[in-house]
Amino acid sequence: MPSKARAAVAASILICCLTLAAQERGVWGAVSSNARSITGDVELSGDRVSINFVSFPIARIRGLEPAELSAAFDADSNSPGTGSLYRLNVPFSRKFLRKNTLCGAEDTQWMATYVRGNGLQIAFFSGQKPPVFTLEALANSSDTCGVFSYAR
Repeated sequence: MPSKARAAVAASILICCLTLAAQERGVWGAVSSNARSITGDVELSGDRVSINFVSFPIARIRGLEPAELSAAFDADSNSPGTGSLYRLNVPFSRKFLRKNTLCGAEDTQWMATYVRGNGLQIAFFSGQKPPVFTLEALANSSDTCGVFSYAR
């Protein structure tokens, strides 16, 4: 493949990835009861998540495949939507609304997102190893902290 073609392909992939991550950015209003009672509204930027006005650094690890989104968020694997896996560190001692924590007595280490239309779902996970996004692995995992729903 000529170098110009390789550069064009690389640029297309980069633009696609930036576009997918950009869909998650912005302020999201808490919709689900657990989001309203624990996190309140959230804001995502390129390198931070703000929960109840407290900001935490995040690092995007990778995009999630449709089957992974389906397993983690009970989504139709054929429906349009995008998601990402992020690394973060929210200490278990950090209290949010009504003195609630994200993962009980465990540090929150991972965040998965799923954006579809004007809706966002976020799943938080504890544990040093990245979560495995299959129905079986998630059903048998003690590292899943909760799934929260938001809207614009």
